[in-house]
Amino acid sequence: MADMFLSPLELETLTGRKIKSKQVEALRRMGLPFFINACGRAIVARSSVEGRPDSTRDERFGARSSWHPAIIGG
Repeated sequence: MADMFLSPLELETLTGRKIKSKQVEALRRMGLPFFINACGRAIVARSSVEGRPDSTRDERFGARSSWHPAIIGG
């Protein structure tokens, strides 16, 4: 499951920022989908930067899941 999301080091490399709030700003400017976890860290699905198919599809029903993460401050 850890491979589903970018590691903190990968997120730092992607955004060019170490500070969490600056990473969030950079992700918003890039237009990448992300959510913020309880620790205030941006969480980015690996599929969103690798161009893989969206993993939020529910294959049983052939439709997107209706679940969406609550995003703090945005």
